[in-house]
Amino acid sequence: QVQLVESGGGLVQPGGSLRLSCAASRSIFSIYNMGWYRQAPGKQRELVAGISTVASTNYVDSVKGRFTISRDIAKNTMYLQMNSLKPEDTAVYYCNARRVLLNFEYWGQGTQVTVSS
Repeated sequence: QVQLVESGGGLVQPGGSLRLSCAASRSIFSIYNMGWYRQAPGKQRELVAGISTVASTNYVDSVKGRFTISRDIAKNTMYLQMNSLKPEDTAVYYCNARRVLLNFEYWGQGTQVTVSS
């Protein structure tokens, strides 16, 4: 079992920044691909950014150049630095860990990000 705990959400004005954290209960980055998803009211959950076991990254087009995904292996923690936030970034953000080669995954409980003036 893996527990994922997100933190760092909140209310921020347009143009502001937030950093989300996802702490894993044990060392998993070498065998789990990690990602940040978000779900806005009335919309499907979407992948925002991902980081693989070898630290390759990918982003949805709408956040490229504004968001940065990273990880600290020693702290078992993944981050999402979000800059130049827009109202359309408002959503619940979820941390995801997907086991490589095996068909299972874990989710965090979610953290609310609200971008509003």
